Amino acid sequence: MKNLGMKIVAMALLALPLMACEQEGPAERAGKRLDQAVENSKDALNDAVDRAGEEIEEAGDAIREKTDR
Repeated sequence: MKNLGMKIVAMALLALPLMACEQEGPAERAGKRLDQAVENSKDALNDAVDRAGEEIEEAGDAIREKTDR
């Protein structure tokens, strides 16, 4: 019976860190917010580059039209 009690205590002690990992602390929340901000910035930059590329193409087309006459 003594061995069973020791095994239960050992299992409880091993499970304790796993239970603590489920709780999210301020550093984890800040990290997630930072990751989301970086992702949003990256998406906005890609959109801006795409729009600029389209506008450059349109300007090139307009110049070609004017010079082809």
